[in-house]
Amino acid sequence: MRTTVGIIGAGPAGLLLARLLHVAGIDSVVLESRGRAYVEHRQRAGILEQGTVDVLRAAGAGERMDREGLRHDGIELRFARQRHRVDFPGLAGGRSVMVYAQTEVCKDLIALQLEEGGPLLFEAEALAVEDADTARPRVPFRHDGREDVLECDYVVGCDGFWGVARTAFPAALSRTFERTYPYGWLGILADVAPSHDELVYARHDRGFALLSMRSPRVSRLYLQVPADTDAADWSDDAIWTELERRFETADGWRLERGPITQKSVTPMRSYVHEPMRYGRLFLTGDAAHIVPPTGAKGLNLAVGDVVTFARALTHRQETGSAGLLDAYSATCLRRVWQAERFSYDMTTLLHPAPDATDFEHRLQLARLERIAANRAARTDLAEGYTGFPLD
Repeated sequence: MRTTVGIIGAGPAGLLLARLLHVAGIDSVVLESRGRAYVEHRQRAGILEQGTVDVLRAAGAGERMDREGLRHDGIELRFARQRHRVDFPGLAGGRSVMVYAQTEVCKDLIALQLEEGGPLLFEAEALAVEDADTARPRVPFRHDGREDVLECDYVVGCDGFWGVARTAFPAALSRTFERTYPYGWLGILADVAPSHDELVYARHDRGFALLSMRSPRVSRLYLQVPADTDAADWSDDAIWTELERRFETADGWRLERGPITQKSVTPMRSYVHEPMRYGRLFLTGDAAHIVPPTGAKGLNLAVGDVVTFARALTHRQETGSAGLLDAYSATCLRRVWQAERFSYDMTTLLHPAPDATDFEHRLQLARLERIAANRAARTDLAEGYTGFPLD
């Protein structure tokens, strides 16, 4: 099998890249090791930055998002039983965010790819990336019980941290930067209307809590818990009781309870792999970088990567210049490190560390009070949350 761009992984990054290339008239083949049903139902992040929303619309993948997604013009910071709203459009040049689950983004992009795009092979396991430092990289893969080889001009790894793309980089070339946090998030889905119309980020001495949503009828909530927590150890009543404690306010606001349909624990980690390019192999998304979920940056960073690659390859096809492709890693990493910084700041702002001293608790409160009282501090948060430019 032969194509211009071999894409490993049919998550939102791989699917969006295939769509962007199709719009630009560049052929590709997408290999996904899982089945279609799995890809369309795995639960992941659901906050889309303004830039991500704009890219999906421009690619012809925004119709259902605009119809069913929930535009959010701010978030609420909650601490010391007080509520403080951060107004995104007023602080960040009119930008906002959209609540639209990753599963729905994948469904939209899969439908477009199968109807209009190039081959999208489910249950096609990429076994390796070979000859990445030559003009003809190859991806051996297994599909329908047979082994085959995808020959490409370029390979883009959208296959996550455990995929084959990252491991194809020579050890002597790779540098990694990592931080593991001593806590995780116990997350639940509940069949109850969200108790607030915007996301609520609550800092409490007992730990962080987040009120989010999947739709007007389904709530998504999180609790900070020790990193080794087993979700099965928490009863539904214990979860709701702890959420009520951490969200409590002085004005009598109430958290509505409902049936919990799913619960799991998400680890908290920061990770960056440098560089993001080796020869004609390019990394995107979790294959190159991981952020803690506090800043809602993971999916949006992956979108930034594939937009950068698609623009660079289109420029190469139109002008013959490989300058933008050669600059791919440096271009992406500037944005990646700003997102890592923002995610780290949000995480350490809102999560009391297990061994935190009284001094450190007071510093957290002082940082939050500064944001609540100072427009410049709120502007910095709003600009980071709504997204760093994709240009």
